[in-house]
Amino acid sequence: MSTSDALLALRQAVKSKSPITYLNNDEPTSTLLNATHLLLGQVPFPKSTPTRYAKPGVSNAASPGDFYTLEAVYLAWLLRDAPGAEYMKQARENGLTVGFVSVTERKNVVEWLEGKVADLDRIKSLDTDTTTPPGTPLRRDAAALASSSPKRAARPHATDSESPSKRRYVADSHDLEVVKRIRANEVELRDRNTVLRGIKPNNFSALLASYSEKLKKSRETKPGTAPASAPSTGPPMQSRKARNMFPIIMISSSPTALITMYNVKRFLQESIFETSATARERAASAGNPRAEDVIHIDRRRTPPTVSGATSAPPSSGAIQRYFVVDSTDALQKFGADAWERVVCVMTTGQAWQFRPYKWSDPRTLFHHVKGIYVAWSNDPPNPKIKDWNVTELKIDPHRRHIDKSVVAHFWKIIDDWTSANKPWLLKS
Repeated sequence: MSTSDALLALRQAVKSKSPITYLNNDEPTSTLLNATHLLLGQVPFPKSTPTRYAKPGVSNAASPGDFYTLEAVYLAWLLRDAPGAEYMKQARENGLTVGFVSVTERKNVVEWLEGKVADLDRIKSLDTDTTTPPGTPLRRDAAALASSSPKRAARPHATDSESPSKRRYVADSHDLEVVKRIRANEVELRDRNTVLRGIKPNNFSALLASYSEKLKKSRETKPGTAPASAPSTGPPMQSRKARNMFPIIMISSSPTALITMYNVKRFLQESIFETSATARERAASAGNPRAEDVIHIDRRRTPPTVSGATSAPPSSGAIQRYFVVDSTDALQKFGADAWERVVCVMTTGQAWQFRPYKWSDPRTLFHHVKGIYVAWSNDPPNPKIKDWNVTELKIDPHRRHIDKSVVAHFWKIIDDWTSANKPWLLKS
């Protein structure tokens, strides 16, 4: 099989289980993101080469942008077993923010590459006279050769109907009967993902019926009169909040951050700081190689005295639960009003952290939540945060005996800010 076509070369490498090497300017590299070429067999192809696989929704694919690149088709096969969300995340991390094969058609691409299916509808037929990727402009010498070729000149009136790929297929009646018998005995294989997809339509009529009466009563309530079940005291917002709405702390997802999902629980709950690398190794040895996306922290709040000091016994305060997340995806698990429960955002001073947030501008963000800038005690001042309205939290690199005072100072800052801005989130 000829390997001068990028799509056929990739299919041949996948079917023969040949190694696919990443190259960066003729030098091997370990990651697809840093690679410029894919070595398929003995032929290197630029990973941005347009293939003959057209994108969905394109009727007459002609330009290179109408076809998937070699990198997109290869990435669909490479991540064939990854869940949908993980697949799209890995595609973005490898530089394909757009133009990657969708999750719904990834299975068809993988089956074609592995030879399980013979053809796909959107794969443009390979011209026998050329192996140039579709949509690539003709060079001057190639155009002149094509115009002067006797083979081309002999067929000036050739039409698409003469191409074998355009001929209409007429199925044999005997073959149709065989296919019907095969399909009658066909058993669909199911995995844990397909089993969870129900076949019955969801019916929420019972839920609508139970809430329709409550909505009717709330509309009939006269303006200015409080419902009978509403409490007579307390902040107005507190009566509308659920009792289990705990405060949320967001931290940076940067791997260079001092506080990550690996060490945040031990730092804020046990007042012991350890580096993220050490905490990651300890979790891996315990059989937890990946950090959780949501972590809860239980902390006993010490009630203040009349003078403002906290001289009460440590066991006399109520247990306050906090949740810690490092991404907006994890934050969405708490509902549409999750940002109303965010009381603190820990930052490393990098503005890209706030791009997916509700308020992407740090000056606006830290007027709605408390900002904490975490850094080493011997780090120089960061000029980027001077107008961000954040409080610096300094961690000593060596003296672990002062971690307890640092954590106590952090909780005092959070308690003061929450009491003044979102008191309904704190237990009395």
